[in-house]
Amino acid sequence: MEINMQFANITTIPAAMAALKIWIVGTAAFVLAMAWTPLLAKFLYKYKIGIKIKNDSVDGKEAPVYHELHKGKNGTPTMGGALVWVTVVVLAIIFRAIHPYFGSKIITRLDFLSRSQTWLPLFALVTTAIVGAFDDIFSVRGWGSNKGGGVRFLYRFGWLLLISIAGAFWFFFKLKHGSIHIPGFGDWQIDFWYIPLFIFVVIATAFSSNETDGLDGLNGGILLIAFAVFGGIAFAESKIDLAAFCSAICGALLAFLWFNIHPARFFMGDTGSTSLGATLAVVAILTDSTIVLPIVCVIYVIESLSVIIQLTSKKFFGKKIFHSTPIHHHFEALGWPETKITMRAWILTGVAAGMGLVIGIIGMGK
Repeated sequence: MEINMQFANITTIPAAMAALKIWIVGTAAFVLAMAWTPLLAKFLYKYKIGIKIKNDSVDGKEAPVYHELHKGKNGTPTMGGALVWVTVVVLAIIFRAIHPYFGSKIITRLDFLSRSQTWLPLFALVTTAIVGAFDDIFSVRGWGSNKGGGVRFLYRFGWLLLISIAGAFWFFFKLKHGSIHIPGFGDWQIDFWYIPLFIFVVIATAFSSNETDGLDGLNGGILLIAFAVFGGIAFAESKIDLAAFCSAICGALLAFLWFNIHPARFFMGDTGSTSLGATLAVVAILTDSTIVLPIVCVIYVIESLSVIIQLTSKKFFGKKIFHSTPIHHHFEALGWPETKITMRAWILTGVAAGMGLVIGIIGMGK
């Protein structure tokens, strides 16, 4: 991987203009998201798109601990994640549409749509968001064959698998990606194994993000930090459109967090958590930072491991290791305030993200 030295020094004109573009796009996303939040909130409240706190876990058995902890949130609007992905899509369309009508270089450079950098993450964002929206609506209305409503896990997994396969084939056959970058060591050629690795990373990150979205502000803060890190790595690699795309997501996430911090006015829902998780994975792969992803998103790793350990223990030993999973619910059951769990998760993510950013940037050359 080569580093464009033109962008290694932020005081150069090209680097300064690129940084300005990234800042303007992120700020515009924040302003736009804040501006239309009242419309989204009014829509969610008017049509009563509120979450139903279920009394069963992922294995179909009763989850009385979780239900008791969160029954007070019953009816709180969900699908708030639409604030993020809709804002990013609208902003991308606006900047592309106004591009031909302005002579100003600053205005024309704000367009961040490019085939090599942002088409695929934008595709992942929109397609998975639509699937998540259907699941949110089905859950709220009690539709579907699932107990309590919702799109069956098999269907959601199948659609996410198809999207991942499409992305994997695009990367392998079109973009000629066939190696994984090990920071500090170089590229490790894995050839066709790149396809299953791509699929695993996207699906694992998407579902880990979904599992982590269980407390006010928890997943939103983690995603904000993660996209900021990979935006920084993209900038260091001179992938300015991708960095601007990450900045747009960060700006929209800031607006979302404004209303999602405890007590949340609305929740992210599957339309936000699944889509943003999948998109984050695609961005990490695009920046050759797959190894950095589990470092930055260490909370995702912990949350998913807690679920796996719990399910395995219940199945083979007939007992629980944790009071409730994912593990943030375990800490709730121990008496930790929701805000304390969220803030500590943000702190851990911040520390891990700093480490990941350093590893990602310093390890680019080899």
